[in-house]
Amino acid sequence: MGISILLLLPLIFMWGCGGQETVGGPDGEPIIIGVPVPEAFSYGWVGERGIRLAAEEINAAGGVNVDGVMRPLKLEVIDTRDLEAGVPVSEALLAVERLILEAGADFIVGGPARTEALLPTLDLVNEHELIHISSTGSFSPRSNQMVEEDYEKYKFHFKTTCWTFTMLGDFYGVIDFLNEEHGFDKISIMVQDVAHARQAGEIVAGRMAEAGWDVMDPIVYPTGTLDYSDGLLRARRFGAQVLFVWMDMPESVIMMRQYRDMEIPAVPIGFINAAEHPDFWEATEGKGEYTLNHLVNAGNAPVEVTPLTMPFVEAYKERFGVEVEGYGASSSYQAIYTLVDAIERAGTIETYAVLEALRATDMEGVYGRVRFDPDTHLVIHDLDPAQGAVPQIIQWLDGKRETVFPPSIATAELQLPPWME
Repeated sequence: MGISILLLLPLIFMWGCGGQETVGGPDGEPIIIGVPVPEAFSYGWVGERGIRLAAEEINAAGGVNVDGVMRPLKLEVIDTRDLEAGVPVSEALLAVERLILEAGADFIVGGPARTEALLPTLDLVNEHELIHISSTGSFSPRSNQMVEEDYEKYKFHFKTTCWTFTMLGDFYGVIDFLNEEHGFDKISIMVQDVAHARQAGEIVAGRMAEAGWDVMDPIVYPTGTLDYSDGLLRARRFGAQVLFVWMDMPESVIMMRQYRDMEIPAVPIGFINAAEHPDFWEATEGKGEYTLNHLVNAGNAPVEVTPLTMPFVEAYKERFGVEVEGYGASSSYQAIYTLVDAIERAGTIETYAVLEALRATDMEGVYGRVRFDPDTHLVIHDLDPAQGAVPQIIQWLDGKRETVFPPSIATAELQLPPWME
């Protein structure tokens, strides 16, 4: 996985709504990877970039060793549009079905990203007995709970990223620190009107109330909201010291600008799409400073986790001309290497053999040790990279994404906005 990316001139042929790519080198029959992603949203195109980078590296190094035959990876990419407002779930399912029936995908890696589209996808891949690795989007635990509840039906589904519950545990670690170090005990919750965000807001509100915090009634914003000033003023009047935000819409950048303009005396922390990306500082004209944001998996911003992390970060920047761009990058890159590792151990691309090899995965990855829970097929999460997939919470400080949690990979200490002191 530490192979440096070469300067390649990929042969790209358009297919459907996306495209396919095979990097020259190996002579065997290509292994076709279907990549269903919402290309208009960062979880889609960032995830696709992670997948593409891994495939290019593997092909440049000779391809996949399948029982002694070196076979290249071919990517078939299609736009699911599942994060676009008003697009029915059926369109995402049709996109996945086209990858299976028209493109002849051997495996599906990537999305759909929206939970409402991912869940019926599990039935589709089950029908065709294809392994599906979810590597970007879909924070709801439901897909992996389905594996646990009906293993025989949903065993083909794996996930290399984390779900809502693990992310919330990370948030509690930071919020508990703010309580212990600064005596904070009032929280305002603002979430987007989508399933995983509403669920997260409800869980946080209940947990913080049980912990003795004063909790302002959560505010739910429709997707595409352009003005958050009323909610921010309510948080100020409430006396909130922590502003918990869960939004995967790019318009969340407006909230952070307004937060700074109004100098709301609360620490902003959450899962905020706009704050993931390296252009957040410029987009907010520096007003996003002090924002804390969960990037889900380590390696979605520069940080030392394993010997493989920074080579991935550097290769991403060299290949795409931008610093690694947030959620979906490291988990999608890792998904391809994890799948290839399983194929090579299995010595075949036959579904059931690769399935068992994936279940036995134990390898070093870009965000820590990679293993799957045998009951849920969710990648095992841990704060120690020697034990599992490590999360990454960053804080914007002086124009950089500094890692403040977990302590095992931290590059800076959490700072409070000066207007709170």
